[in-house]
Amino acid sequence: MTKPPGTEQSQERPSVNAQSAPLLQALIADRDRLRLSMSWLDQRAAIIDAGISVPGGLEAGRRIAEICLGGLGTVRLRASTNFEHWSWHVDVHSTDPVLACLGSQYAGWSLSHGEGKGAFRALGSGPARAVGSSEDLFEELGYRDRAENTCLVIETDRMPPREIAQKVAEKCGLYEENITFILTPTSSLAGCVQIVARVLETAIHKAHALKFPLGRIIDGAGSAPICPPAPGFLTAMSRTNDAILFGGQVHLYVDAEDDAAESLARNLPSSACGDYGRPFAEIFKAAGFDFYKVDPMLFSPARVTVSSVRSGRSFHAGHTDPALLQESFGRNWG
Repeated sequence: MTKPPGTEQSQERPSVNAQSAPLLQALIADRDRLRLSMSWLDQRAAIIDAGISVPGGLEAGRRIAEICLGGLGTVRLRASTNFEHWSWHVDVHSTDPVLACLGSQYAGWSLSHGEGKGAFRALGSGPARAVGSSEDLFEELGYRDRAENTCLVIETDRMPPREIAQKVAEKCGLYEENITFILTPTSSLAGCVQIVARVLETAIHKAHALKFPLGRIIDGAGSAPICPPAPGFLTAMSRTNDAILFGGQVHLYVDAEDDAAESLARNLPSSACGDYGRPFAEIFKAAGFDFYKVDPMLFSPARVTVSSVRSGRSFHAGHTDPALLQESFGRNWG
């Protein structure tokens, strides 16, 4: 009997750690020319700084985004005239978008240590999630990975304490020496690129939230403008989100009937959410700076196309919003 798409066991599917390992080694080898630095937490876990105490840059962000995708996707920088003033875009493609995006790139590993103002809290993404994260999502994906060495990308502007490395190593069943952490502050150039490169992932994640069968998503590609960096966290976070909400474009290819493909297209864009219409910083402030009070259905691309490989028909929904994009990219929220 032929298995339906997306139901393969993990040993039959590519290893996100094996696929991304050469990319990580190349990043380390090229760290000087990419303006990155490398250190070790208590001479154990490796730390790659991509923007805290070093400049980093767009190319570093591009390569880190490919590591986040578990080596199962390509990320390219491209000039475009889609938006006035904002010429440079990130293009993302994966032939296994569900595994690349949800099994690796999605920032689903919640990391924390300590309490109060000095506590360390951040989200982890990348191939280590498939080894050690306890997210229920992996049970739904029917996927787990094994690795002798692994990597976790953390969106943070400070060095993690050793306790974070210890927790990750314990969850992964590895020594700390076998873990590499890549630190990408939201305010950095590398951070801007690797976050905006999640444009395809936001569509896949929202499709999952809409209960569209993930195994029916065959292929996918996305694009979004690169936002200018900002030193303040609120401004930086708003711009990286708004790049996708107002400028992101995604094309999904699905093995589905027309009515299912059309329904997915209609509900995928960010404008389908009631919170749409203001820069993310305003929405976040109105929610009392509580992410859990923001409608999760907001996080999706501005415009989508869903093509059914069964019928050959395509369905389009949503729209880019240059005015809101300009407002977000040109404003400082403090």
